[in-house]
Amino acid sequence: MKPLPGPFRPGFFRSPLRGPWLTSVLGLVLLLSVPVMFLTGMLSYTAYNPRIGGNDITPDAGWLRLVFFNWPTHPYWLYRFTQGVHVTLGVVLVPVILAKLWSVIPRLFEFPPIRSVAHGLERISLLLLVGGAVFEFVTGILNTQYWYPFPTSFYTAHLYGAWIFMSAFVMHAALKFPTMRAALKSRSIKQELRTPVSQTVVEPFLEGGLVSPDPEKATLSRRGALGLVASGSALMLITAVGQSTGGSLRRLAFLAPRGQSLGDGPNDFQINQTAADVGVRASDTGDVWVLEVPGPTPLRLTRSELMAMDLHTSHLPIACVEGWSTGTQRWTGVRLRDLATMAGVSQPHTVFVESLQRGGFGSTTLAANQIDHPDSLLALQVNGVDLSLDHGYPARIIVPANPGVHNTKWVRKLTFAPGH
Repeated sequence: MKPLPGPFRPGFFRSPLRGPWLTSVLGLVLLLSVPVMFLTGMLSYTAYNPRIGGNDITPDAGWLRLVFFNWPTHPYWLYRFTQGVHVTLGVVLVPVILAKLWSVIPRLFEFPPIRSVAHGLERISLLLLVGGAVFEFVTGILNTQYWYPFPTSFYTAHLYGAWIFMSAFVMHAALKFPTMRAALKSRSIKQELRTPVSQTVVEPFLEGGLVSPDPEKATLSRRGALGLVASGSALMLITAVGQSTGGSLRRLAFLAPRGQSLGDGPNDFQINQTAADVGVRASDTGDVWVLEVPGPTPLRLTRSELMAMDLHTSHLPIACVEGWSTGTQRWTGVRLRDLATMAGVSQPHTVFVESLQRGGFGSTTLAANQIDHPDSLLALQVNGVDLSLDHGYPARIIVPANPGVHNTKWVRKLTFAPGH
């Protein structure tokens, strides 16, 4: 029989480090962290309140969104935390994912590809697992950089991809858990972390397994391999976490898509989209601008009239789906619930917010709990001065724990719907 070519040939992969134990250690890290990433990702969808108004960004997904409640407004940093964990964890796990793929790469070239029904199920789960992991991590990281080379909506693709990945992940984990448990018990991690290169030995060879039948001499210990992966993850953490936490760590957040300084004076904090990006001109926001508030007592309010009203100050951050946040800013404006009362809607069920911006997320719907929160504002000023045009002048929405895209800028109309 003619020998199999290249990577299909037994013994092609010769690293003495590959084996059930190293793969199981990396698998255990993923087993503990991937469900956290999936859960925080699903919470991100919930934060958009897709059950109300036109907020549903994946209308055909049905129960796959796992949305069973309106997003809360307490604590005010909730979305900043959950989305920060989701994005930062995704970035930190990249070295672990790459190491895990390296550790099992011989399995991808097994021949024959299917030997039994059980083996076939494992192969299918492995194919979906690897493909799903690559797709989710690549699209997620591209989203943090605002780069969308794929032909469909990121939100739709990422949601369906997450379910494919998690389904394969659960199936693969269930199939491999006994093997992983046995492998982890086969040697002490403390002992392995003390073992230098000179004493690193190959794991026992099993036909059709990960251990090479013709291994090379070790040039790196398993301690070194795990240390290399951990160092890579630590580096990714340092260069990513500051975009969510802010403070002094932000200077190290080289992956932050919105940079370090965007604005002037008190308006010097991160901007998602500038006025020019969405077609808002200064002439749209001058003397011609009037806030419309339909209702039993319809309102048409100029900015001067709004500034003369009872104003409230809130201390809130803006956090975005890409994982970055502005840090806490001091916002001043009119409470949304006060505007609803003035318009004759004493207990609003929702408010439909419309913006001057052209295209994109130019409108959103806020839920009753968001309207009623005392820190939910139609903000007119930030940090003691008027909003800049890029930060939403003449007025913008600011709501605790709200995704940044729903803190609509350049507001022109608020339509409060009465409760049922």
